[in-house]
Amino acid sequence: MPSDAVLYQAAALCLTYPDEDLVARLPLVRQAAPQLRGFTDHAALTPPAELAAHYVHVFGAGDRHSLYLSRWHDGDSRARGMSAAWFADVYRRHGLECGGGELPDFLPAVLEFTARTGDGILLTEHRDGLERLRMRLTGYGTPYAGVLDAVCATLPTAYSIRPP
Repeated sequence: MPSDAVLYQAAALCLTYPDEDLVARLPLVRQAAPQLRGFTDHAALTPPAELAAHYVHVFGAGDRHSLYLSRWHDGDSRARGMSAAWFADVYRRHGLECGGGELPDFLPAVLEFTARTGDGILLTEHRDGLERLRMRLTGYGTPYAGVLDAVCATLPTAYSIRPP
């Protein structure tokens, strides 16, 4: 697995709700993706209940730190439905489906898709939104900003490649 793929898979895990699985995998994530060390060190030292409460506080409070990429691209418009269909279509072209009850534009799902397929279209198409999320998380002072820092550092300059 190329190093970006390992990073994307590790970042996907870090950006999901922190449960026992994340806590158990922190040493492996720390070793496999040193770019995420700031987050993994924080998560390892934070009591699980506090880590979970922080996640809910950061990502569960409206759309200010939304992990749904179409929110950054389309706002609250009807176009979000079209975007979700586009994400799902990209997954299907690779023989994959978005599972786990999440929408296909959920950033951890997109990161896992990119890690598994090597196709960066979903991340590069939403680079602007990822940068805005990264800046908001940085301004908020959360360790999750470091996860976005690492992901954004792997992406080319933003440009639009999605057909109109």
